[in-house]
Amino acid sequence: MAQERTLPNFQVQEGTIAKEEGLILYEDMVLGRLFEDKCAEMYYRGKMFGFVHLYNGQEAVSTGVIKGLRTHENDYVSSTYRDHVHALSAGVPAREVMAELFGKATGCSKGRGGSMHMFSSEHHLLGGYAFVAEGIPVATGAAFAAKYRREALGDETSTGVTACFFGDGACNNGQFFECLNMAALWKLPILYVVENNKWAIGMAHERATSQPEIYKKASVFGMHGVEVDGMDVLAVRAVAQEAIARARAGEGPTLIEALTYRFRGHSLADPDELRSKEEKEFWFPRDPIKKLAGYLTEQNLVNSEELKAIDRKVQETIDDAVKFAETSPEPDPSELHRYIFAED
Repeated sequence: MAQERTLPNFQVQEGTIAKEEGLILYEDMVLGRLFEDKCAEMYYRGKMFGFVHLYNGQEAVSTGVIKGLRTHENDYVSSTYRDHVHALSAGVPAREVMAELFGKATGCSKGRGGSMHMFSSEHHLLGGYAFVAEGIPVATGAAFAAKYRREALGDETSTGVTACFFGDGACNNGQFFECLNMAALWKLPILYVVENNKWAIGMAHERATSQPEIYKKASVFGMHGVEVDGMDVLAVRAVAQEAIARARAGEGPTLIEALTYRFRGHSLADPDELRSKEEKEFWFPRDPIKKLAGYLTEQNLVNSEELKAIDRKVQETIDDAVKFAETSPEPDPSELHRYIFAED
């Protein structure tokens, strides 16, 4: 087990969060967790095929960043192959996400994308991407478009911000450095969010990079970089709010390194034998959902019954999503070539 980094200490100030917003954050994280648990069940029952990468443990990153955006207006989200929960946080209905995982025509990508290729134009989800770092140039382009519309075309309503999620393994990829360079040069309104869960499939982060502290790489480009405890949704929320405000004000991009951990293997096909028992025992007790629940109850913002009610509501939503997916139609073979924009 590699030496664990000292996690940034975040002190929650009194009045940092109101009850209503606290419950929104809690519900979003529970939705992500229970949805992924159901995905595992459906996968092992043979309802889903291919590679399925779950997000359990990392919910504070998705919720803390995306819930600070305006994805219903002009903000955008770019994901990875671990994209189900990003889609849910962005507002894509659980029914559409589950149906996509089942390969049904009612899925958010019409059953054509599956687990790694969630997309929703309506919810400004730019897509999930199977190749490592593939979404970084796409997100950078979206941020450039927002800046261009505002400055070159005089559209003062274009204050869009893009959140680009990727893992620690992507930070050794050329696209990471090229896009950060462009974003810094042009002061693009974008958040580069590194979900450092310590492992790129089976490669430990410390063995794969000469500078394990990824946020420090921002300094090479004169970019603002910050590390955050990715298991604390309030800490992630605070860092994201500051970065979003900077981006909207024209102050350019931010590189956020969220120190987090996935509670399952790389994918549902991974026996998860490479990570040590000691490492898991260090991270598993730091469950972000339990941490937020504890804070909300300790501050007397909510009681346990209110949280249990949310748990039941979310479970009903997921059960409904499964029924919807199971009863939805398969894509019509006659539409095999629809949505294809390249020809021989």
